[in-house]
Amino acid sequence: MMKKIIIIFCITLIYTTILAQDDFLSEQKRYKRVRSAIAEKGQLVINKLQATNIEIAELNIIILAFKAESIIEIYAKKNNEKTYRKLTTYKICAKSGNLGPKRKQGDFQVPEGFYCINRFNPYSNFHLSLGINYPNLADRRKSNFSNLGGDIFIHGSCVTIGCLPMSDDKIKEIYLYAINAKNNGQQKIPVYIFPFKMTQQKYLENLEKNKNNPELNVFWTNIKDGYDKFENEKTELKISVSSKGDYIFR
Repeated sequence: MMKKIIIIFCITLIYTTILAQDDFLSEQKRYKRVRSAIAEKGQLVINKLQATNIEIAELNIIILAFKAESIIEIYAKKNNEKTYRKLTTYKICAKSGNLGPKRKQGDFQVPEGFYCINRFNPYSNFHLSLGINYPNLADRRKSNFSNLGGDIFIHGSCVTIGCLPMSDDKIKEIYLYAINAKNNGQQKIPVYIFPFKMTQQKYLENLEKNKNNPELNVFWTNIKDGYDKFENEKTELKISVSSKGDYIFR
């Protein structure tokens, strides 16, 4: 009897999960901008995925951003695979602030660190937008300010005060990748934001340029560990945060 109850429970849980996923994509399709994005970019997205042997119904993604290079990279895999491969690259079309993390409201900085998508806004003032969970625990433990700011997005309209802005044309594609990954069960889509491509040469060059800012150099040394680990393994990083706000990669 107990075995039957467990089986029924598992079937119900699977059905509920599938229904919830379908409901998410259906909910998104209620919005005109999402429908327009699908009409304009849906086939392009499908073709790019199929070129890397991934179907849209099995998509998972990781988003990497590099501030100095002004690019976003999308990595993708099937949801039953472990390793990701680079799918495509987009140009970030506007900048604010300087290299270095965001530590307070109004500093115009784009965050640096390890985040995830926590909001999908199909009626954004900036066409379409994907919210990033800044400030995260590491940011809160590193900052000495009471107001760290927030509302950091990957969005359209090509304007920014601390966000990662794209053209309206390109945010349509990024948004479609993200909502389909979410619909496939990827609840937390990782977003890794780096000051620059942290190759050993660029890392050392930037340490030297900022040698009078030891706090920044210590922070960059910490996040380079995550950069190197992803570059070497191409898997989602397993991250915890120390009491001092340092990232710990396992």
